Amino acid sequence: MNEKPIFEEGQKFPLTIKRLGINGEGIGYFKRNVVFVQGALPGEEITAQVTSIKRNFAEARVLKLRKPSPHRQTPPCPIYETCGGCQLQHMTYEQQLVEKRDLVVQALERYLKGVNVPVEHTIGMEDPWHYRNKSQFQTRLKGTKVIAGLFAEGSHQLLDIEQCIVQHPDTTVITNAVKRILEELKMPIYDGKTMKGIIRTIVVRTGVETGEIQLVLITTRAKIPQKELLLEKLKQIDINLVSIVQNINKEKTSLIFGDETITLYGKDTIHEKLGELAFDLSARAFFQLNPVQTVKLYDEIKRAAELTGKESVVDAYCGVGTIGLWLADNARELRGMDIIHESVVDAKSNAKKMGITAKYVTGTAEKWLETWSNEGFVPDVLTVDPPRTGLGDSLLKTILKVKPKRFVYTSCNPSTLAKDLQQLTQIYRIEYIQPVDMFPQTAQVEAVTKLVLK
Repeated sequence: MNEKPIFEEGQKFPLTIKRLGINGEGIGYFKRNVVFVQGALPGEEITAQVTSIKRNFAEARVLKLRKPSPHRQTPPCPIYETCGGCQLQHMTYEQQLVEKRDLVVQALERYLKGVNVPVEHTIGMEDPWHYRNKSQFQTRLKGTKVIAGLFAEGSHQLLDIEQCIVQHPDTTVITNAVKRILEELKMPIYDGKTMKGIIRTIVVRTGVETGEIQLVLITTRAKIPQKELLLEKLKQIDINLVSIVQNINKEKTSLIFGDETITLYGKDTIHEKLGELAFDLSARAFFQLNPVQTVKLYDEIKRAAELTGKESVVDAYCGVGTIGLWLADNARELRGMDIIHESVVDAKSNAKKMGITAKYVTGTAEKWLETWSNEGFVPDVLTVDPPRTGLGDSLLKTILKVKPKRFVYTSCNPSTLAKDLQQLTQIYRIEYIQPVDMFPQTAQVEAVTKLVLK
């Protein structure tokens, strides 16, 4: 006898939301089965309607809000529902911090059952708006109008974003001015379907502390029509626009940047400060998007590293060197590595300007840790800040083999963090995890984990 399926599309039922999911959706249980509900908050009682059925869960929408959360608020952004760039504007900021800590706790429950890990309260922002120092807006043509923005969640429809309340105002002003100029000059705008057109993406990064601005035009080929005229007009947008760069990406890909970068005007980099340190950033170099919170995050990494001046430090995934250089004044020796060569060049230049002696190399963390270990060098402290996918098996194996005494793991994804910790706890003890809110109004949370060799 076939069992009747639990869910049917369009089915309606009462549901109590228990927790927040990793993408900011509410999680409830119907006949012991998981239901994800976009826009629902923990503690709410709703009537849910099933929108799609997956193998071991269902997705639903809020048909009726029967008992709203006391932490629910009206999202201040007019395109909040369609954009999907922020997931939590409908929740008060104080509660966002509570729920972000719980996202870390949930991941640990899944992967480290029975291990008691102290998770501290999330460190938040005083003003959780207008914090993003960089925007990457795709361009398209709508009639004769040039639009630029993000794709509406789960669709190929590009939203023209004229205002964004989590972006630094400078990035918005520059992007809007560039759109008008491209329109006026009737520049060939990229079409995602036919792959025709030249101007693909407008990237703007601002130095929040220095005021310097860099504009990157991402194009499908090197030759830009009316290039001189275009540059003349772009230069006049803002006196702080000190770098205009072209990056060429010919591929049909969701990746923003291609491999070739040409400086069209001004400097190759912009200058930015973090606390006492100053950095030069090239177009493709990774740099934290929220400088205010970055200082708090790096101070937490420093606290976890517990340096006395006698330790050697390796900064894996070093980017432009920010984390290692933040720790350098208390370290005996500093080394770092990254797979993006331009980042390593920037890191070397940043260290030199700060008068810090450091060794930066291009390549994977596992390759260099292994090589250095064979040469008799094992870092006292290893610090990592990997992409969302986590550390990867080969690096985990290398760390377990090389055994740095202290290991500070900074993560932007609680799931991959917990999964990696499952392996690392073979030889490490987790002292504590400190969540930091780098992206207010979104479901993302950063966490600094202090690990000590058992």
